Amino acid sequence: EELFDLSQYKYLIYDGTYFHKNGCLICLMDAPSQRIIANIYTDREGFKNTYPWFNDLKLKGLNPDAIAMDGEISVMRAVRMTWPETKIQRCLYHIQREGMRWLRSQPKTQAGLKLRILLSTLCFVKNIKERNAFIKKYRQWFNTYNAFVQSLPKTYVAFKDLRRTMALINNALPDMFRYLRNPLLPVTTNT
Repeated sequence: EELFDLSQYKYLIYDGTYFHKNGCLICLMDAPSQRIIANIYTDREGFKNTYPWFNDLKLKGLNPDAIAMDGEISVMRAVRMTWPETKIQRCLYHIQREGMRWLRSQPKTQAGLKLRILLSTLCFVKNIKERNAFIKKYRQWFNTYNAFVQSLPKTYVAFKDLRRTMALINNALPDMFRYLRNPLLPVTTNT
């Protein structure tokens, strides 16, 4: 049973940590204080584990304005179903790290190289002007290279890497820069 009032926590960080094959520790932290306010240990992250937990926390008064989290789609769905008005801030570090990993340190195409260079700037976006510049550069990259990416053979590694990175950015963009309008919302889940 919670020993404190969950309704006071409005800006949260969600993070899951896996322990080899022995399960996952999922924590919700109050972003301003970085205090863990709730946690569960379960077999894995995902809707079937987080949705009931979130609903239990909601019944105990938790009603966040925003949650910073990685891009686990089923967990974001659980958040949106539990708290439809809660804003999600995608962790910029996770976006950057995943994209850079997929593109590798030595991309095989000019498109991959250019996208990797652009992704390397993501965690340095500090204001609306820089956000707009990042989005503009990504859209320019997309307009320049999308036809090329689509023309690559589906079995070509560069095709898979570029497509995954494009999907990552496209899916994250709506929730990527919410922190710029609210300084209480963290940019990353890495504390």
